[in-house]
Amino acid sequence: MPATAPPSPELDPLDRRSTADVIAETVRDRIMDGAFAPGRQLTEAHLAEQLAVSRGPVREALQRLVQEGLLTSIPHRGVFVTTIEPDEVADVYLARSVVEREAARRVARHRDPEALAVLAGLVEEMATSSAAGAWADIAETDLAFHEALVDGSGSARLVRMYRTLLVETRLCLRGLRDVHPDTEEVVAEHRALLDALTDGDEARATACVDQHLDRAVTGLH
Repeated sequence: MPATAPPSPELDPLDRRSTADVIAETVRDRIMDGAFAPGRQLTEAHLAEQLAVSRGPVREALQRLVQEGLLTSIPHRGVFVTTIEPDEVADVYLARSVVEREAARRVARHRDPEALAVLAGLVEEMATSSAAGAWADIAETDLAFHEALVDGSGSARLVRMYRTLLVETRLCLRGLRDVHPDTEEVVAEHRALLDALTDGDEARATACVDQHLDRAVTGLH
């Protein structure tokens, strides 16, 4: 009988992201953590030098972030970190409240175990990031939580509407970092919303959405 081959050691999956993907993620993170402030100009040459890469993938990454809305390209001047004005913040959160209140009602009504499990996992991730003082990670998990909330509504139209608000919400969350939000309070608000959804309490769930978004707008102003 042929000898049985020893079991192969476990291998980590290869990172299949392109260089442009990695650069875009790096710049996105620097915008979110405040290293690249609103209005700051970013140049291909400087980024390429800092990251020790050629200018081609940097150009591709910057174009992608312009399409996302995190960067603004001004002809004959260059590329700048997008600035969102205070009156725009209120409008973004008004639109979010319309979508998220309805999403919360639907999730609380149906109490889908899979949707609730996703939300619960994100709250725990947020709590871990809060304990570590990692605001950029909290902001990303915050976005993921609210996106999962809308996804859990089962409404394709609500999901499409919410996708258009994500980029502007990213910029708003970056602004919240500057007012030093109480990260434990952020976690507590999401946990309270999760509890209301799990209990099937639609009124309490929508009230939690209102409280959370109102606090964010107040902090940003």
